[in-house]
Amino acid sequence: MIKTVNLKKVYTTEEVETTALNDVSLEIREGEYVAVMGPSGCGKSTLLNVLGMIDEPSGGEYHFLGQEISKYSERKRAGLRKRNIGFVFQSFNLIDELTVYENVELPLLYLGFSPAERRKRVTEVLENMALMPRKGHFPQQLSGGQQQRVAVARAVVARPKLILADEPTGNLDSVHGEEVMKLLGELHESGTAIIMVTHAPAYADYAQRVIHLFDGQVVSENFQKGCKP
Repeated sequence: MIKTVNLKKVYTTEEVETTALNDVSLEIREGEYVAVMGPSGCGKSTLLNVLGMIDEPSGGEYHFLGQEISKYSERKRAGLRKRNIGFVFQSFNLIDELTVYENVELPLLYLGFSPAERRKRVTEVLENMALMPRKGHFPQQLSGGQQQRVAVARAVVARPKLILADEPTGNLDSVHGEEVMKLLGELHESGTAIIMVTHAPAYADYAQRVIHLFDGQVVSENFQKGCKP
């Protein structure tokens, strides 16, 4: 599904040049569950942003679904991103002025789904995540755990091939964190590939493989017990 070769990301200002990713080469298979770990500032979120086509790499190759996309225009990357990738962020990133239903429906509007298909998909995902009683609520009327469940619902409503989760439990207590991890596990079991950034070893244990970053480089990869390379 994903292959990078000597991927680089450099941020440049008038005063300093910062290398966030340095010669990162990795592969992610379809349906795989991968955790990315490392200290703060090591490039984890930058890697997720490049893989999610939010940021453009400064060098190297990025192959997604068999296409080499590192030199694609933003418009072309956006088209691929909308059709294939869902995002779950630590800060939820819900729109306060929209209800739960409307937040979840938003990706389908961008993709041009018909009203009937939107109703079908949103209702299905809200029921699966036990959110139907809250469909008319606004984000500020929900607990942190409920808001993150809405964020996961929004990420999966278009049935993407890949979910990118950046510290999805970072703003949650342990009970709600486990709830979100269970949801991600169920998505993986249904065939969705997941790449998750986390600081927590206990949450990394949910993944099939753990990639460790340090100073913008991959320093090790470990397959979890019972998972084959």
